[in-house]
Amino acid sequence: MARRHIHSESTSRLAIWARRIAGFAFLASILAIIIVRSGLLEIWPALATFAGALAMAVIALLVAFAAFVVIWMEGLAGMGAALTAMAVSLALLAYPAYLGMKAARLPWIYDITTDPIDPPRYDALSRLRPRDANPIAYSGLYAAEQQRKAYPDVGPLATNATPQAAYDAALAVVNKRKWRVVDARAPQVGRREGHIEAVARTPIMGFRDDISIRVRAETDGARIDARSSSRYGSFDFGANASRVRVLMNEIEDAIRAQRPERPPTQPTAKKSTPGKKDQSKK
Repeated sequence: MARRHIHSESTSRLAIWARRIAGFAFLASILAIIIVRSGLLEIWPALATFAGALAMAVIALLVAFAAFVVIWMEGLAGMGAALTAMAVSLALLAYPAYLGMKAARLPWIYDITTDPIDPPRYDALSRLRPRDANPIAYSGLYAAEQQRKAYPDVGPLATNATPQAAYDAALAVVNKRKWRVVDARAPQVGRREGHIEAVARTPIMGFRDDISIRVRAETDGARIDARSSSRYGSFDFGANASRVRVLMNEIEDAIRAQRPERPPTQPTAKKSTPGKKDQSKK
């Protein structure tokens, strides 16, 4: 009885290696994110690991393209492996590429405040920041001018609410956004201004950004100023300006919710004078 030999189609080794490299890049990026969010190790080695993972994703993408060419010209198998490598690489590179496009239009600053002349201070946070973090002192008028050009809508909030009501609204917004409150001091009449210090986390990497909110009494109400800055890096991709903008809008909404508008009063009907007859019936 004659044996039948089934010819197996050879698989492109480039496609296999592209999938392996993409898988390694994915695992390395997940490991870097876990390290940064948990704070197990120092941040700079974790960031270097993440940068290396992105570089590996670029290599996997190039190898996958080369595999496509070889598969097309030589009729080899491995199209699924090449497509998998391409999908994983593009998924890893999509968000960094979006941030890179934003970086071309934004200034290289990492500290945003509504009061560049007298920015809210970091008192309690100054003792929590690591030594290798950015300085707590504001960068000065040069950074303020860059902020003014890039984010002209970032400014203080003036309200006719009492300083205590403004402080309560600001603290409620901070708790609603689940920022970690480090220090909170309510305003006292004639003695001190309200002050809130908190720590926010970025959505993906979990970087810690510091926030300071100040409530000062005014003649006709209160003024609220805010400051948000990144602990690491000289560029924040617009995250701090967006955070301050949303924060001030939500505080304004919270103050408005504390004082619901009164329903419009209905006009009262005029009462006729007793004994006065209608002159039109005469």
